[in-house]
Amino acid sequence: MEKLQSQISLFQVAEINVTYKPKFKASERPAISSSKDVYNILYQNWDTNKLELLEQFKVLLLNRANKVLGIFEVSTGGMAGTVADPKLIFSTALKGCASSIILSHNHPSGNLKPSQADINLTRKIKDGGRLLDIEVLDHVIITSESYYSFADEGLL
Repeated sequence: MEKLQSQISLFQVAEINVTYKPKFKASERPAISSSKDVYNILYQNWDTNKLELLEQFKVLLLNRANKVLGIFEVSTGGMAGTVADPKLIFSTALKGCASSIILSHNHPSGNLKPSQADINLTRKIKDGGRLLDIEVLDHVIITSESYYSFADEGLL
């Protein structure tokens, strides 16, 4: 009997459910038409107490009409960096049924210039998005005073 129970437990697996329950009607979602729109939405939803203290990485999830489905905080790091795991980014985008995403992070130093690590990560995520049919529209670096858009600067 014990052998039979151990064989049965080998075939027991957890069921995975995916749900999506938006809190707003589609007509109430903000639309993105420029990097300035991205900055305004991010800035309004960023904890300003952390903006100049530590680095955070967030992703805007968008539908086909470029309306914001939600903002996902990928990571919070230290003063000089944070880790943005592409698996977390894409699993969230897939779960939210996003057609496209916009990457974002802040630079507590106030320096808007992207690092080589920022550029490499953006390319890596853009390449991954191609495989999943999730377009990376932009990567925006924000500070308390301004922003830098990879798309506006031709880096995307």
